[in-house]
Amino acid sequence: KLRMTREQVLERVRDSVAFARSFVEDVEFSCEDAGRTDWGFMVEIVAAVIEAGATTINLPDTVGYCQPEQYGAMVAYILANVQDVAKATISVHCHNDLGLAVANSLAAVRNGARQIECTINGIGERAGNASLEEIVMNLITRKDYFGVQTNVNPGEIYRCSKLVQQITGQRVQANKAIVGANAFAHEAGIHQDGVIKHRSTYEIMTPESVGWSGESMVMGKHSGRHAFKSRLESLGFTLSDEELQAAFRRFKDLCDKKKKVYDEDLYAIVDDSVKAGQVIWELVHAQATSGTGVVPTGTVILCTGGCKVTDTGTGDGPVDAIFKSIERCVGVMTELKSYSLDSVTEGKDAQGRVIVILKQNGFTAKGVGVDTDIVVASAKAFVNALNTIAFQEARAGDKIAPVSPQEA
Repeated sequence: KLRMTREQVLERVRDSVAFARSFVEDVEFSCEDAGRTDWGFMVEIVAAVIEAGATTINLPDTVGYCQPEQYGAMVAYILANVQDVAKATISVHCHNDLGLAVANSLAAVRNGARQIECTINGIGERAGNASLEEIVMNLITRKDYFGVQTNVNPGEIYRCSKLVQQITGQRVQANKAIVGANAFAHEAGIHQDGVIKHRSTYEIMTPESVGWSGESMVMGKHSGRHAFKSRLESLGFTLSDEELQAAFRRFKDLCDKKKKVYDEDLYAIVDDSVKAGQVIWELVHAQATSGTGVVPTGTVILCTGGCKVTDTGTGDGPVDAIFKSIERCVGVMTELKSYSLDSVTEGKDAQGRVIVILKQNGFTAKGVGVDTDIVVASAKAFVNALNTIAFQEARAGDKIAPVSPQEA
């Protein structure tokens, strides 16, 4: 890739690390695709960069190719053959293309690595990276085997996982280790009986140890503002008075539509209610008609700068018709890069969460919308993405001003 000889690479890395070290005390050097590299040459490289001042040496499995025994052996080889290796921390960074990112990372720890680069929920390029929550709970649960410790607070794992899901829109599967909805569920009768008699029979760790109570608190229309605020705080949200009021109104509206409101609904309410910065376009009304032998039609009312804009459009389905109506109101044409829909909770009255990714004028933005009506949720997500694009354009130097209905 570099089209350089090994001698040229050695010279370049020495110069680069020395240059970086002239600015900071802690310099990390990464040997890209270390898992498929000639170990002898890698020893030369690592020795050279440590001599030049590198304090952390990262040995990544960049393409997720390695097997645990092989990867652990590589780390052990570097530690055994590099002069002055004790001056640096050995780090690993594993991808999950073969589903072995966590296993490889832990094998590296067993062989002397003392830094693991990982991500919440295992998010990352392609099949993702090593999952932080799985690594941490392995080190804690099997401290007898690994003999090392981490200062990560496991009691924040579940909330952190939920926060990342909320921000990214990437939900984890129900059977995901540690943070999945079924991670601590025991369906088999023999398991349930064992857990009742003694939890450790089938639970090698408790839900509480990762910050999950194991059940969702149910709230309803009789729940007051104080109880609502208290529950949000227990879930990790600290809202301003204005944000709290907006979220509470959304909560009361939801209580009119469904009998029970769960923690998952509250996460969605905050996500849907708390907006960062000014909103250029606000959705006032969305309605769609469709059916057999009927042309799908959507009507929306948007508010901008104190003015209401109404338009109607048709499409391939009710959601497409709504999107076209919004575009007509705003006066733009967008490219829909992605559309996804899932339910926040179970049941016929569950809220639907819609995530869209739009591209317009070279800008790309994600929008999230939540509602018991998936057409309304779709409209919210679309408008949310348009607002984000508007702010991106503003940061790029374009002036944004509310438009009049006539201009629209």
